[in-house]
Amino acid sequence: MNKTDFKSLKMRGPCVSVAVLALTVLLGTFGEVKADEADAKRMMKAMSDYMAGQKAISFAYDSIFEVVTKEHQTIGLASSGTITMRRPDKIRATRSGGFANVEMLFDGKMLTMLGKNANSYAQMDFTGSIDQLIDELKNKHDRPLPAADLLMTDIYGQLMPDVTDTKDLGSGVIGGIECDHFAFRNKEVDWQIWIAQGDRPYPARYVIKSVKVADGPSYSIQIRDWKTGDKVAADDFGFPNTTKAKKIDSKDIPEMDEMPKHFKMGDAK
Repeated sequence: MNKTDFKSLKMRGPCVSVAVLALTVLLGTFGEVKADEADAKRMMKAMSDYMAGQKAISFAYDSIFEVVTKEHQTIGLASSGTITMRRPDKIRATRSGGFANVEMLFDGKMLTMLGKNANSYAQMDFTGSIDQLIDELKNKHDRPLPAADLLMTDIYGQLMPDVTDTKDLGSGVIGGIECDHFAFRNKEVDWQIWIAQGDRPYPARYVIKSVKVADGPSYSIQIRDWKTGDKVAADDFGFPNTTKAKKIDSKDIPEMDEMPKHFKMGDAK
């Protein structure tokens, strides 16, 4: 199969309506009006503190990884999954899409990655927290988890230190939940976040776009079925191997990434 060369995300349309032109003019004004940075930081910190304070969390998600071919055709790779976690050191994550059906389990001592389509699994001894596991998978094994930024204990510390621009875009509705909407920029990425209003300020939607890759790709995740505390189903986070999956070498840990193997990314800037 020939490889498809994906370079980046670029929004293109066959026509521009009056409504779109009006929206373009409106969005143009945001370039001149910065949000109250102190207020934006306060709301981000409140969200981060709320998330860190939840010892048990579960949610379902839908994600889209958007890229553009060298022929300038926009392609969106969609997937869905679930996350269940108990801080500090237990997590179960699934992702199902057109190119993969995978599950990850971590019980604080053993990491198991199951490729359901191939009915095979790999295991790796690892002792540590969820934060440490995320760093280990990303930096040593090139296996980033979906929405990893939102799973860390200190989301604020992960996302905010390098912010160079802040915009308050008012409110929006995600899955029927009214949210506060912010847009941020740093040297590497543009990102947006929608934070649920009220006493459960969880991140309902998160969009991140690379600016280091020419016409960089975009990743979005939308969260639904948010649960915390006693509402989170019991889970021992072990691997029972009910399907009699074949064990493979740990170096062949299945990926939870969105990008299929026969695709390749274009050059960075």
